[in-house]
Amino acid sequence: MKTGITMTIINTELEHTMKEPTPLIVALTLLLNSVAAIAGPAVTLYKSPNCGCCVKYVEYLKENGFTVKSIDQGDMDSIKKRYGTSRVPSCHTALINGYVVEGHVPVGAINRLLKEKPAIVGISAPGMPMNSPGMGEMKKGTLTVYAIPKAGEPPKVFSVE
Repeated sequence: MKTGITMTIINTELEHTMKEPTPLIVALTLLLNSVAAIAGPAVTLYKSPNCGCCVKYVEYLKENGFTVKSIDQGDMDSIKKRYGTSRVPSCHTALINGYVVEGHVPVGAINRLLKEKPAIVGISAPGMPMNSPGMGEMKKGTLTVYAIPKAGEPPKVFSVE
């Protein structure tokens, strides 16, 4: 008979826990949600397997809170055509929250893009500017980042970083 009483007590406790989460469950849920909020946006970055500056740019993004998946790609021209960055190309192409980020774009411009959510394909720092992240010392106010419009319009200045 004691087994029946014990099972009733256990079942009652389980029902109570399921109806009202314990403080431990609440704390763990909040902690996990906080960790997810702290982690930056997920980035998929396509790069040439032999490009050292691309590796530095990946490190730069990670240092600034982004979660980066780096993919070595032998044919970067096809990536640029697929994602619409051929008009303003650089050495790597990143995908972030539905936008394309081409080249060594500073995180300030990326964060602005993600916050403002403009109706564009993405942004680019074309070429390999020496004053950009992963390429050398950044000099504020010297790096032009271009907006990549959707319908074949010419790129426009997005920001000067």
